[in-house]
Amino acid sequence: MADPANPEPNASPEVQVDFVLAVGPGRLNASVRVPAGHVTLTQILPALQSLSSNIMASTTRQVEAEGHKVSCRAGCGACCRQLVPLSIFEAEALADWIRTLPQEQQDHLAERFHRALLALRDAGMIERLNPETWVGEEEMAALALDYFLQRVACPFLVDESCSIHPIRPLICREYLVTSPAEFCVMPTRDKVVGVPVPVKLSKLMFRLGAAVEDGRSGWIPLVFLFAWMQARIRPGDAIQGAGPELLHEMVKRLAAG
Repeated sequence: MADPANPEPNASPEVQVDFVLAVGPGRLNASVRVPAGHVTLTQILPALQSLSSNIMASTTRQVEAEGHKVSCRAGCGACCRQLVPLSIFEAEALADWIRTLPQEQQDHLAERFHRALLALRDAGMIERLNPETWVGEEEMAALALDYFLQRVACPFLVDESCSIHPIRPLICREYLVTSPAEFCVMPTRDKVVGVPVPVKLSKLMFRLGAAVEDGRSGWIPLVFLFAWMQARIRPGDAIQGAGPELLHEMVKRLAAG
């Protein structure tokens, strides 16, 4: 598979943007690179992914200073059986990356997604995964648990490791636990203690996506990605601007909560 750490280069030269962001009780001095020219929100996702990683590193240091230890390790794919909400902007970026792959690799991925959908269909989950049918957080929690109990692995999971780790969804970056790793296999029996993340870029992207979609969810279940790709939708085009200004606007909205 092509290296997801090296997506197609952006034609616009990049500039460094420095800023300070409050993260819980601390402050994060962040520095990310963005295209200098006019871009869409989807095109600055690499910068937002870098910022997310910086936020999680800062949060992890705070948690460890309080005497806890993050138990997540490479090769533990328990959380990769969860329902993964993918913002429509991230869906666009992943779709663009998939289309750069050799056809054989695209077909292989398509087959993995198809098998996952068949397993969910056989479990009676497909209709429940339609965001337009959800009525509240309680129903969403029940859906997430039922999804997890099907043990359907993320189609990007290979040998219990994420094959797109450098460009993985924001919500995946934001999920860490301090409870024993083995608890993640059966959260209905053992208490899973997640790392509290004071600011989440994933939630901001969902809100922006909902605004672009005129009140809809702003995200899709990751397992629907190949079906979503068929529409050739480009939601990022709805939010554009010069790279540094667009990033500053995202940071301002993130800080506002």
